[in-house]
Amino acid sequence: MDLDPLAVITAFGLIFLAELPDKTMFASLAMGTRMRPLYVWFGTSSAFVVHVAIAVGAGGLIGLLPDWIVKLVSASLFALGAFLLLRGSGGDDDDETEVKTVTGFWPVYSTAFMAVFISEWGDLTQITTANLAASNGTWSTAIGSAAALMSVSALALLTGKFIAKRVPLKTVQCIGGICMLGLAVWTAVEIFTG
Repeated sequence: MDLDPLAVITAFGLIFLAELPDKTMFASLAMGTRMRPLYVWFGTSSAFVVHVAIAVGAGGLIGLLPDWIVKLVSASLFALGAFLLLRGSGGDDDDETEVKTVTGFWPVYSTAFMAVFISEWGDLTQITTANLAASNGTWSTAIGSAAALMSVSALALLTGKFIAKRVPLKTVQCIGGICMLGLAVWTAVEIFTG
């Protein structure tokens, strides 16, 4: 198992920024106000780990392709991610469905797990994780991505209300979009110079 610290940090940074304005952060916040936050975190974290494993597996398969094709796919996916973040989410509805009060570890855990597991399919962070795994290695990407997703969930549970009042989500989206656009350009240049 080769770990590349730069790949771990890159995956963490990109996934963290992409997940901050995501509806999953607001779902974690909403569940944390009505359920025991630690139990919610265990449930959301478990769901994130499953999604990271799926994304890294898909990225590993992409990594078997010739290098220039992987870089072309990576540049395209980074450009798509930049576009999605820079144009805004379009549906910033804070009207999440009513979350019922749930008590006990297993009911809270399973509610949080299912909420994240279902909502994350095809999500920008899952696509980005697959993309990073194709070019940066699977273990490094898995560790960085999982740590970022779990950190955002913890952040939402601990300080979500404070952040939502102080930092505009459009600003976070813009920073994440610019980072992804930069990676798209960098990867595209590597096709011709690499």
